[in-house]
Amino acid sequence: MADTASASASRRSKLGRVLGLVIVLAAIGLGVYVVYDLDQSPRTDDAYVQADTIGVAPQVSGRIISLRVHDNQAVKQGDVLFEIDPEPYRHALERARAALDSLEKQIGLTQRDVRAQQFNAAAARANIERAEAQAKQAADTLGRIEPLLAKEYVTAEQVDQARTAKRSADAALLVARRDAERATAAISGVDALVARLGELRAAVATAEYDLKQTVMRAPFDGRVTNLNIAQGEYAATGRPLFTLIDGRNWYVIANFRETALKGIRPGMAAEVYLMSDPRRRFAGTVHSIGFGVFPQEGGSSPSGLPQVPRSINWVRVAQRFPVRIRVADPPADLFRIGASAVALVPAESAQGKHASAHRPMD
Repeated sequence: MADTASASASRRSKLGRVLGLVIVLAAIGLGVYVVYDLDQSPRTDDAYVQADTIGVAPQVSGRIISLRVHDNQAVKQGDVLFEIDPEPYRHALERARAALDSLEKQIGLTQRDVRAQQFNAAAARANIERAEAQAKQAADTLGRIEPLLAKEYVTAEQVDQARTAKRSADAALLVARRDAERATAAISGVDALVARLGELRAAVATAEYDLKQTVMRAPFDGRVTNLNIAQGEYAATGRPLFTLIDGRNWYVIANFRETALKGIRPGMAAEVYLMSDPRRRFAGTVHSIGFGVFPQEGGSSPSGLPQVPRSINWVRVAQRFPVRIRVADPPADLFRIGASAVALVPAESAQGKHASAHRPMD
């Protein structure tokens, strides 16, 4: 009976060793499979949700008279976000339009004056022609009767009268020429006024644009966040009042180890899910891969000085680089900027055709 008990104990010992060996081999196999699977299908839980954002800032300054949105509100493109007091800009537009109207009327009056001056110059030139004709006639008359004085066919008085007539005609011609020069010089232009007309038209267009900018509308579908103002706040040009999340494009920024980047290319299919709801998987596409991170263990510090680690790690930890994954049709009620996520690049995608890796992204 003792032999039977000893044999039973020996069998149990052998069975235990076999079972332990099986467990060890299974653990090794599972470890190999996990390593292989991670190598073929890169995966990381070091990921978070991201979206494009803008700081909503007015293009004109003024008091906010109407705030149409509240924090975390979803808005559609074209929705009114807030309104700035338009009265100062209406007055500026009225002044610009009044100045433009006044200048246009001034140009009309000046053009009429210019036409009158042009008529005067034309009349002065006609007077020159008449004076030239009279001067020529007086010179011809003098030239005919002067030789007759020696033969006493004419009297000395007649010759003196002819000479006087010639001098009067020459003087009249000189006066006519001077009048024509003055009339020509007096002709003004409207070039300077027309140049100012363009300036005032631009001022009117600017005033109209500024008045339009007193109503701030959403440039795209999105969600308001970080809104901490109320009606009556003074809005300054270019100073952001709150943030608008662009709801058209959502991303998951997944920090993959550098050893996994060789199997990831832009254009590959990816899967993501959020920690807030792990049951729901979302399809995505690798949009881009980061090309730089600040090395914590060395390199240059922001001040430009070398950064040297104080200790040496015997185990070299792989650096992580951000991979931007664009998510297709994410639910608006689930995706939030900064939410924790998990990202996976499936094996069939990682081993897919390289031609798809270079397709342009939207």
